[in-house]
Amino acid sequence: MEKTKKEEIERWYDDHSDAILKFILMLVKDYQQAEDLTHETFVKAYLSYESFQQNSSEKTWLFRIAHNVTMDYFRKQKPLRLLKDFILSKTDPNRLPQEMIELKETSLELYQALEKLKDGHRKVILLRKVQGFSVKDTATILGWSESKVKSTQFRAIPALRKQLVKDGYIYEETI
Repeated sequence: MEKTKKEEIERWYDDHSDAILKFILMLVKDYQQAEDLTHETFVKAYLSYESFQQNSSEKTWLFRIAHNVTMDYFRKQKPLRLLKDFILSKTDPNRLPQEMIELKETSLELYQALEKLKDGHRKVILLRKVQGFSVKDTATILGWSESKVKSTQFRAIPALRKQLVKDGYIYEETI
């Protein structure tokens, strides 16, 4: 029996909403707004379900919608407001408390450094290194060529290292 559109979108929501929320959160830096944009992403996916060609994975298609929804949100905004830093991360229940504290501190340092990077650098690192998308899928999500993704990633990683050094989180000798 074939799944209905509603059942398929619900499955996609269960499978991908956390990752999409984290991606949007790193872009808008406002948890409530990220939740709203995540919800809007799945509403748009539902409304345009028939246009899903399956040329890419459902995850890639959903991230493309999430990226577009977020960019539309930014276009509608006047000057950017001051936004609070908030990092959403899953924790492993088997970790020791000290390990969880160290992991949270390291994640916070990394995300704070990411926030200081150029928008394109941040997006590529989030999609390629945090979300694990391929170059092709990242290009699809961002609407870029694969070569632009590769060259941006080539510049983004050293820029992130440089920012971490500048912020005092790592020493230059360890790079």
